[in-house]
Amino acid sequence: MRRVLTFILAFVILAPFANAASWWKPEWTLRKKITVNTASTGSAITAPVGAAAVLVRLHEGNFQFLSAKEDGSDIRFLAEDDKTPLVHHIERYDSLLNEAYVWVKVPEVKPGAETHFWLYYGNQGDDPSAADVKGTYDAETTLVYHFAESTGSPVDSSPAGQKAEGSAVPLGGALIGGGLRLTGESVITVAAAPSLEWSAGSSITWSAWIKPLALQPDAVLFSRRDGAAAFIIGENNGVPYVELSSAAGTQRSAAAEPLTPNVWRHLAVVSSGSTTTLYLDGKSYATLAVGVPALKGTALLGKDSTGSPNGFTGELDELQISKVARPAAQLQFASTNQGTGAEASKLLVTGEDEVSGGGAGHSEMLEHVMLFGDIAKNMMFDGWIAIGVCVLMIIAGWGVAIRKFTYLNSIQKGSEAFIKLWNQISSDLTVLDHDDPESVKNLGGNVDKKTLTHLKRSPIYHLYHIGSDEIHHRLGAGKDKSKGLSARSIQAIRAALESGLVRENQRMNKGLIFLTISIAGGPYVGLLGTVVGVMITFAIIAKSGEVDVNSIAPGIASALLATVAGLVVAIPALFIYSYLSSRIKDLIVSMQVFNDEFVAKMAEFYPTPGDTGGSGSASGH
Repeated sequence: MRRVLTFILAFVILAPFANAASWWKPEWTLRKKITVNTASTGSAITAPVGAAAVLVRLHEGNFQFLSAKEDGSDIRFLAEDDKTPLVHHIERYDSLLNEAYVWVKVPEVKPGAETHFWLYYGNQGDDPSAADVKGTYDAETTLVYHFAESTGSPVDSSPAGQKAEGSAVPLGGALIGGGLRLTGESVITVAAAPSLEWSAGSSITWSAWIKPLALQPDAVLFSRRDGAAAFIIGENNGVPYVELSSAAGTQRSAAAEPLTPNVWRHLAVVSSGSTTTLYLDGKSYATLAVGVPALKGTALLGKDSTGSPNGFTGELDELQISKVARPAAQLQFASTNQGTGAEASKLLVTGEDEVSGGGAGHSEMLEHVMLFGDIAKNMMFDGWIAIGVCVLMIIAGWGVAIRKFTYLNSIQKGSEAFIKLWNQISSDLTVLDHDDPESVKNLGGNVDKKTLTHLKRSPIYHLYHIGSDEIHHRLGAGKDKSKGLSARSIQAIRAALESGLVRENQRMNKGLIFLTISIAGGPYVGLLGTVVGVMITFAIIAKSGEVDVNSIAPGIASALLATVAGLVVAIPALFIYSYLSSRIKDLIVSMQVFNDEFVAKMAEFYPTPGDTGGSGSASGH
């Protein structure tokens, strides 16, 4: 019972805060939801993608650089549960140009659905950066070159940490932050390492963004040779290819759509067993029925180790090598996410900034509200009795309020419909035959069945029936209508109408007593619980002899919770009662006006012979 009462009280007290979302930490004052949409409304990737390093582009349109630290070290990413931190690292952060490129490790990108995570920032404290470059990629990733360095050789961001030698022309504004310009002569050497050793037919994935400046014959982009074994990637007059050599011979992928100069394209090669597939922009481009040969030596980027004069001329960005065969859906995701086209903006959507108010907003509010749960733990049995009574008042009062809202809305519609019809026939009551119940019911045949259903709910319609019955009682059933209605009869009919009004008034006010009890009794019941709780708290202190804040505060706080419960009962009940009473008064006024108008029309259409000068016939009859 106590748990039920706690739940009901918490619901009533916490209802205004039901929409307040949780906040990770108050020190981070800004956050935004990021959505990866692989559904039909986004990038339409239906096959499993798995874990992925997601690129988040930040710019002045979706990120407040002035609110973050100058180096972006306050940036944090959390999973959809708003609790689990996600590993990330920043490739480039420029608070002057208002641009940043951040990689986030998402444990699973849902296929054909939305995946959400949170970006937090706005902490100007001394908290160190949480960036983890090598932790952003899985253990199967053996090489990642962002080419973000302004000088020197590329630095590997993968867990393997491969060394590279040589240099090329760095690019400040490539596709993703920094890039590399290859001139056909410049070359980057990737040293041999155990993580880059390939056995014959092993599984590997190679991917990069390329932008050829000119179309050349047999321009080598990446080469790796060990004797007769070779793994070559390049472009031949704009046609990308992969070439595999072994003791059995050399095979090159077939030609298909050529590249366009000065356009960034995502190129990937996936090999596993006896199949090697070349992908362009995440789509299968060509396939070879042969796997990679056994290779252990160094690899060259930008030229072939044979000394061929045809090195690749163009720009390069985001080179990655893995020792697994990545699924096609993951390559499609990477191509779309890292690109800059319309599909990229549909795949990754950054929401609006949410503000915590420097720790005084969402998180602090929720923290204060949750204190009610801690306070309730120390409440004594007497306090629970008071709260239980308050809960019963809430149930009774709100039950009456809901019924009254529904009831008043229905009679309001019925009354409005009746008044419109009454205004049409009141100028000529001869259309009503008081000897015919159907004529009275449908107002002289002016009402269809659907409208009649609404009219039956109207108290004014009920008064109209009372008046009609009274007229029928005095002038109907074959009586001489020429005699009209005497003044005494008119007074009697008026009295009947007033009696009907009183009964309708009682019906409309029925049950409001529960709201008045809540208004008057709620605070007193709560106060009684508080007084008893305070008394018991001081009695316990007197017995124990412990007089300190820690011994007094919990008991006093839990005792005051009863008063809070009483006010929660009374305040809404007061507003609801005032509103309902106002609506009922308006309906009563409308009924009084109708009574006066009905009596006046009745005296006009059913006058006595003296009023008509002894004409011997009532007007209209």
